[in-house]
Amino acid sequence: MFVGVLQVDLHLDKARTLKEKRQVIRSILDRVRAGFNISAAEVESLDLQQRAGLAFAAVSNDADYVRGQLQTLLRSLQQHPAARVIDHQLEIF
Repeated sequence: MFVGVLQVDLHLDKARTLKEKRQVIRSILDRVRAGFNISAAEVESLDLQQRAGLAFAAVSNDADYVRGQLQTLLRSLQQHPAARVIDHQLEIF
């Protein structure tokens, strides 16, 4: 069994309030959960209005499949119009 974890730090340029930030984050997390077979949560920078730390996890018996899923997700996040990926870390266990 292989577990993949992707941690992403985002900058939300247009979020002026925590409410606006939550709307963007909720749309990202909902889209990820619907489009990928991946668990997702906001885990860092909860009280900062223009920063977000998200974590994603996938499990499979094939390490290459898990890596591919998380890399596809990362590319999708990098193209998001309201969020800019500042940093990311991908690990397979």
